[in-house]
Order: sequence, then structure tokens, then C-alpha cells
Amino acid sequence: MYVFLSYIYKTKLFIGFFVIETALVSSIMLLNNIAYQEIIYAIFIMSFIALLAGISGFYSFYKSYKELKNIEKNIGVLAGSLPSPSGCIEEEYQLLIKKLAYYFNEILDKNTNTFKDMEEYYTMWVHQIKTPIAAMKLLLQEKTVEFDVSYEQTQLFRIEQYAEMALQYMRLGSQSTDFVIKKVSLHNVVKEAVHKYARMFIQKKIKLDFKEFDICVVSDEKWLGFVVEQILSNAIKYTNKGSVSVNCEESINCVILCIEDTGAGINSSDLPRICEKGYTGYNGHDGYNGKFSTGIGLYMCSKIIKKLSHKMEIESEEGKGTKVKIIFNKGR
Repeated sequence: MYVFLSYIYKTKLFIGFFVIETALVSSIMLLNNIAYQEIIYAIFIMSFIALLAGISGFYSFYKSYKELKNIEKNIGVLAGSLPSPSGCIEEEYQLLIKKLAYYFNEILDKNTNTFKDMEEYYTMWVHQIKTPIAAMKLLLQEKTVEFDVSYEQTQLFRIEQYAEMALQYMRLGSQSTDFVIKKVSLHNVVKEAVHKYARMFIQKKIKLDFKEFDICVVSDEKWLGFVVEQILSNAIKYTNKGSVSVNCEESINCVILCIEDTGAGINSSDLPRICEKGYTGYNGHDGYNGKFSTGIGLYMCSKIIKKLSHKMEIESEEGKGTKVKIIFNKGR
């Protein structure tokens, strides 16, 4: 209906001229005492010819409309295959569209190359920084007998953690994220994450309640491990005393991995926005335990969970702790 009304609006002048012309011809014929039947017959013939012309014109108009709609969906690819212009105005419009498409592709290529260069740089930077980190680890291991280097080891662990986060952040923003979807042992993923943060649990004297469970899910082992590590890291960061518990529940439709702590919890006003990029909330601004938040960890977790077709739910009460649930739908 919209296309038909647009065609009527476009041809309104021709329709107006036809109506006026028909009225004039009919008036002249009446003044010349021509029979009503002949006048009606003449009007019918003119109307029929005008109708055929209108149908033909509408068909061409609708065909051009459909071609333009198809090109609109793939403008970057089909900008050079616009329908033949029906006049100098349409020809100028098409030249303008082609120039805009050219500039758009030029800017897109430039941005793609810039992003690629930035990605290569940060990837190289992360791999380079891992070398001195490894060297520092060896030096610290040699001194553990004579000196208490727990603080230095903790800081080194954080440097390594942030470097790894930078690398994962770049990979997550890449157009070709290296997901490998397969059957994964959820227990092994959690076990590796817990082992990585074992020193932090010991230093802060936080009790870990982690019972074994034999449950497999369909996911990407590396990216899922990163999510679990980030959630454990937050649980340790914002828990001064108490415990962190990890358990898994299985039902007919889904598997739920639950990581719960007895830490500072999250302010109710912050809870709806904690997965936004760069949002740190009250605890992050306040520097809880002297640790200022970047607001990137949970943002990355939410993006990864979405890409993996899982779900993440966060429940928290300020001063009473936080519970994070990762929900895996069966059959995925």
C-alpha cells in the first residue's frame, strides 16, 4: 500500500492533467451536440489507455523499488549494481550513492587496519611482558627460603592477571573470536581456576567450600575458564573473612554453576549496572581493601557468556555477600 500511494503521489501531476483533459474534451463534445453514448465511450477508451499506462508505470516503479530494497541490505557489495536511471536526476542520485559507498568502504578499511594494528601491538605487548614476569617468578622462587616474598608474589600474580585480561579483551573484540565449542568437564574448569587462585585463598585465610561433581557441559573450555577465574577473583577481592563456595546443580533442562562468597556484597543501586563496561560502583570507587576496580572483568564475563549462549545471574546483598550463577542450557 505504501508503494502504491508513493506512486500515486509521484504521478499526481499526470493524473491531474488527465482529469482536466478529459473534462475539457467532454465539454467540447457536449457543446458540439455529440451524443452522450459517444462521449461516455470516448471517456472509457481514454481511461482504459491511461489505466494500461498507469499499470505499466507502476510495475516499473515497483520493480525499481524492490531492486533498491535488495541493494539496501547489501549496500557495501551491490552499490555498483544500481538499476538503470530513468533520467538525469536519478543518475545524479546514483553517482552520489556510489561516492558515499566508496568513502564508507575507504573509512571501514582504514578503521579495520587501525584496529588490526592495535590488536597486533597489544598482543605483542602482552607476550613481551610475560617474559619478565616469568623471570621475576624464577628469582622469587630462589629467594623464598631466605625472605618472605609473599607480597611480591601477589603483586606479580596481579600483573600477570591484568596482562592476560588485556590479551583476552583484545581477542573478545576481534571479529573472529577463537571459540572451540565442545563437551567440557565443568569440574576440571573450576578446579584449574581454584588452583590458580590457591595462594590468594591462603593469604587472605578465606575458606573454600568446593565439592567434586561429575557434570559436563557444552562450551568453550578456555573462555569459560576465564569467566570462572574472574568471578573467583572478585569473590576473593571483596571478601575479608568468611568463605567462598562453589557448587553445581543439574536439572532436566539446565546445569547451574553457583559461586557464592560472604564478602562485601553489592549496593542495590549498583546491581543493575555491574556488567556495564567501565562501571565500578560504590565498592570500586571506594577502593575496597585498597583495590580499585576497573569495571572490565564482569563486562567481559557478560559478553563471553552471551557469545557462548549461556546465561549469568547475579544476586547480592550489601554486607552479606554475592552469588553468581552461570546457567548452561542442555543440548547446547
